[in-house]
Order: sequence, then structure tokens, then C-alpha cells
Amino acid sequence: MNSSPNNFSAELPQESESDSTNTNSSDALAKALSSLLSTVIKDFDSKAQSTLQSQDQLTSTIDRLTRELDQLLEDAPLPFIMQYAAKISGVRKRVSSLNSVLKSIQRRVDNIDRMLSVGLLHEKAATGSS
Repeated sequence: MNSSPNNFSAELPQESESDSTNTNSSDALAKALSSLLSTVIKDFDSKAQSTLQSQDQLTSTIDRLTRELDQLLEDAPLPFIMQYAAKISGVRKRVSSLNSVLKSIQRRVDNIDRMLSVGLLHEKAATGSS
């Protein structure tokens, strides 16, 4: 009977060490996943920003070409020029629409990034106060 209480008291530290190990493992996994997601989001954000800049450049170039084409149309209103003017105008509308979609996506990615950052700060604060 004496050996039974000794075994019981010896088991308690092992259980708390196991719980501590599980908590440390969970924290390490959470930090690793957070780091991975953060890297992926930053990479995506960078590529989305580059795409937005490219779209803005494309839009300005199409606008410039449209102005030049309008000038050509004033000087020589030939039927084939009118056809290409309509095509360029259609491309301009599509690029402008795509640019709007990309800006909307960028805002969403920024919101997700901000929410993740706030969540990480909140999690660190909760972990630090424990």
C-alpha cells in the first residue's frame, strides 16, 4: 500500500510535464504556421502590388494611345482606323475593369493581413499575461 501513494505522486509531475510539452508543441506549431502564412501573404501582397502598378502603367499607356488615335481620327477619319479605335476603346474598358477588380482584391488582402496581425498581437498578449 505504501508503494501506491509514491507511484501516484511520481505520476503528477510527469503529467504536468506532458501538458507543458503539448502546450509548447502547440505554440511552436502555431508560430510556424503563422510565420508560413505571413510569408505567403507578404509574397502575394508584393506580387499583387506589382500587378497593380503594371495595370496602372497599362491604363495610362492605353489612355495616351487613345488620345493619339483620337488626333489621328480628326486628321484622317478612315474606316479601318475607326475599327481599331473601337478595339482599343474596348481593351481600355476591360483593363479599367480589371484594374478595379485588382484594387478590390488588394484591399481584401490588406484587410486579411491586418486581421492576422491583430490576431497575432492579441495571441502574444494573451500568452504573455499567462
